[in-house]
Amino acid sequence: MPVQWPYSPAMPGAAPMAMPGTMAMPGTMVSPAMTTGMIPSAVPSGAPITPSGVTFPGGFGQEESYVENILRMNLGKTATLYMTYENNSEWNAKIFKGVLEAAGRDHIIISDPTTGKRYLLLTVNLDYITFDEPLNYTLPFGTGGTGGRR
Repeated sequence: MPVQWPYSPAMPGAAPMAMPGTMAMPGTMVSPAMTTGMIPSAVPSGAPITPSGVTFPGGFGQEESYVENILRMNLGKTATLYMTYENNSEWNAKIFKGVLEAAGRDHIIISDPTTGKRYLLLTVNLDYITFDEPLNYTLPFGTGGTGGRR
């Protein structure tokens, strides 16, 4: 008797049904969509997903206190960035000083006010940053609340 897919215990002579995300046959993964006959819906990139599968496309409504957000609150200020570049025989550690122009999840842009030269620095190499003036820092991010120091 030929075996039908998906296996069902109710089918005479059928093998037990594989759990979603496990191996059904050698080299074959079973997804929840295969066991239910439904195609999973698209999830926006970066959207949080709860254990029950509910997504929050806009996030949970509150920004976290990441370095990029703190830097964005301090654009235009002069910063000293201490960077480390592993396996670089020419310069393992380097210090950059300049005006903070932009900050993203993986990068920081500063400019040298005397030369006008701009530097795009990767945060993966960032050790720490110092400022010669007080920082703008409010938590939760962007709410203007009194949760932090100014």
